Amino acid sequence: MAILRYVRIAMRTTFAVLNNIYCIPAYVVWMMALRLTRPLYGPLYWKIEGLMYHWLLAMVSLWAWTAGYEIVETGDEPAACSSRKTLVLANHQSTADVPILMAAWNPRPGVLSNLMWIMDRVFKFTNFGIVSVLHCDFFIQAGKAKREQSLVELKEHIHKYYIPLGRQFMVLFPEGGFLHKRKEISQRFAEKNNLPKLEYVSLPRAGAMKVIMEEVGPQNCQASTSKQENKKDDFNQNNTKIIDTKSGETIEWILDVTIAYPDRIPLHLQEIVCGTRPPCTTHLHYRLYPSSEVPTDTEGMTQWLYDRFIEKDKMLEEFYRTGQFPSTERNSSVPRQVRQDNLRYLILHLFFIASTFLQYKIWCELWSYFW
Repeated sequence: MAILRYVRIAMRTTFAVLNNIYCIPAYVVWMMALRLTRPLYGPLYWKIEGLMYHWLLAMVSLWAWTAGYEIVETGDEPAACSSRKTLVLANHQSTADVPILMAAWNPRPGVLSNLMWIMDRVFKFTNFGIVSVLHCDFFIQAGKAKREQSLVELKEHIHKYYIPLGRQFMVLFPEGGFLHKRKEISQRFAEKNNLPKLEYVSLPRAGAMKVIMEEVGPQNCQASTSKQENKKDDFNQNNTKIIDTKSGETIEWILDVTIAYPDRIPLHLQEIVCGTRPPCTTHLHYRLYPSSEVPTDTEGMTQWLYDRFIEKDKMLEEFYRTGQFPSTERNSSVPRQVRQDNLRYLILHLFFIASTFLQYKIWCELWSYFW
């Protein structure tokens, strides 16, 4: 049995490597080729890019699905914000958080293609980094010394990409790092500032959220519109329409996501790739808040964010004690299991394999023609 397990792990690892080889370069080549049409057909280019970006993220969700890592959702139904700009806030425990969210949202049309991740700069130098660069995700620099500069860059990125490209969802991990790295620091900070010492999450940082709400929050529609007018040159470089924030194109919802791994043991990316952990179920609990509920002043916004994570800590405590999240009048504890489409996975694999073969043949023809 042990031999069979190692064989299965080796096969899954080999498949994941091959999957990266014939999917990521195919996406990059198509995008670089279509980039030539962007000056004339900018909106069409970004629509195709978003679609192919979603297809790539579906490959990541396949790794978790085939390893038996199920996902169950509870709480508010995210479909309520499906056609509105939404800021997603999630607790951060491990390298599996992002793949789990990808897998959960893969069956939902129009989510992954219209999403902008705010992620640590280190991911820019991974195999998926080039994809995130072409999709215009934002890479934030960790560390106190670079924090202020990162917030300035985030502000610029919102006006250069998030608004003109018409992105809908923006995903932020306010804790600023994995729980096991942040927990001790968070508890020391809580003790000094008379705040609760959290066990299952760490106290969040409000800097990035403050920038986001100042630039595209509902209370700053007029200010955002003026800034757009001052940045028309930047927008035109992206060949996209200029979004009018007075027409409901500001952040309207805050989607608070609480990720709970079985037995308080987070999955990790290498387990998703290799399937080394036995099949298990990860729970996602959603809570929706109108963005108008978020205070506009720094102190009020920070306290609002603290309150959400204090609530997360209490919910996770109950989840790990009882096996389910607390149910309220507005938040249902009835589980909704995420289902993937195997036929769609097959079609996407055939597309990327065919793309790789076609691009290889074209490269060979060009090489023989010129050399």
